[in-house]
Amino acid sequence: MSQVQAQVLPEHQTSAPHPEHEGTRARPPVREARPPSPGSPGPWPPAPHVLGQRGPVQSAPAPGALGQTSLRDVLGGAAPRPAPAVSGRRILVVGADAGDGLSNQLRRHGHTCTRAAHGGAALQAYGSADLVLLDLELPDLDGLEVCRAIRSVSRVPLIIVTSRESEIDCVLGLQAGADDYVTRPFGIRELMARIEAVMRRVQWQPAAAAVPAQEILRHGRLRIDVGSREVTVDGTPVTLTRKEFDLLCLLAQHPDAVVPRRQLLQQVWGDSWSRRTVDTHVSSVRGKLGDPGWIVTVRGVGFRLGTV
Repeated sequence: MSQVQAQVLPEHQTSAPHPEHEGTRARPPVREARPPSPGSPGPWPPAPHVLGQRGPVQSAPAPGALGQTSLRDVLGGAAPRPAPAVSGRRILVVGADAGDGLSNQLRRHGHTCTRAAHGGAALQAYGSADLVLLDLELPDLDGLEVCRAIRSVSRVPLIIVTSRESEIDCVLGLQAGADDYVTRPFGIRELMARIEAVMRRVQWQPAAAAVPAQEILRHGRLRIDVGSREVTVDGTPVTLTRKEFDLLCLLAQHPDAVVPRRQLLQQVWGDSWSRRTVDTHVSSVRGKLGDPGWIVTVRGVGFRLGTV
């Protein structure tokens, strides 16, 4: 009996497995699923029914794939475009700047700089500049006189850059026609921000632009020609700076109403400026018109045009 079993065993191993022993048969090794090589057939990833999932399978992006995907695909809309770089400006630096190397710093920020060490040279060169940086300490002329001379014939943006830091010097500089007043020492970032703020206000529509160019505003003895930007009192011309004219014109457009201080800041300057900025310009306009009664202060609210 043992011989028969010994003879049957080899034959049994080579025959088909009995149904009772099928569950114990060794299964072939599971091959790791890998994405097909380029051009080879076959879906990837496997179909949902193979993985036992209900919904469609979404494969995670491969490392670095997000950087190759456009922002339009990620955000589901148009990709934002970077803001255009501010083009360099032609800046006239008037006065000595050896102490802070102002010209070199401006050039490093992409601007083109022209030097004028004397006030007389500045009066010859301002016409080709986009902006003027003026020092009040000049060897030949007083800086305030240079500022007045330029402002009387030109609207070129002008910033006073000086070591005079008293309040009266600042007031006199603004009254002479400067658009801003910066005292030394200063940071180049602050100066760059002030330059861009002045250029924004220059490019911004002034308050008088809302009035038809041919309109003449009359208020008692005061006459304002919006088109030519001329102001007269009893026929006598009054010379105003750009911001002073815009301030007076805005008040004249609402002769019977009080214009809030915030509205003056927004419409005349187009930016957030200090309370002293409005007060300084109001005081200057009153002085040039010859009587403080032309502009009435309504405490806590703003200003209105008066009658003298």
